Amino acid sequence: MVQLNINGRTQQVDVEPDTPLLWVIREQVGLTGTKYGCGVAQCGACSVHINGEVQRSCSIPVSAVKPGDRIVTIEGLSRDSSHPVQKAWAALDVPQCGYCQSGQIMAAVALLRKNPKPTDVDIDEAMTNICRCGTYQRVRAAVHMAAGTGKGGGSIIHMGDTAKMGGSVAPADSKAKSGPEEVH
Repeated sequence: MVQLNINGRTQQVDVEPDTPLLWVIREQVGLTGTKYGCGVAQCGACSVHINGEVQRSCSIPVSAVKPGDRIVTIEGLSRDSSHPVQKAWAALDVPQCGYCQSGQIMAAVALLRKNPKPTDVDIDEAMTNICRCGTYQRVRAAVHMAAGTGKGGGSIIHMGDTAKMGGSVAPADSKAKSGPEEVH
């Protein structure tokens, strides 16, 4: 029996020690927002936060997670998709097929926690997740929007369009919370 802290809740799961954290999150805990993409930690669809650091859950055996480690999945960012990064993603219609987007969002949140005002180069270096649909320019624009840097470029359709959100998105380090599991 393994005890995990996922999105602020203690979960007891009975799995083999070498079971990837991804499958525990999806199959045992029932949180399916974290996706399986490659199984070798390359694509980033399985990205979660462990103690505030973005990690690829498909390559982490559950035995490597310590009882005190805090795991946050896409479901743990906010109860109603009100996290600044989620709002920017929606405002700029970042997803095309959407499969990789939970991992992209988790990577963007981790980036903005470390670097609240990233440059294009910072974003390109930090956002290593693969998007098979090629929405990288919209991802970059959404990161800038969530950071409040005013660089909405990258989305041909919505360049600089914040009207959908009623103005700009709060900075990623904003203290406003929509729920107890929200991560900033």
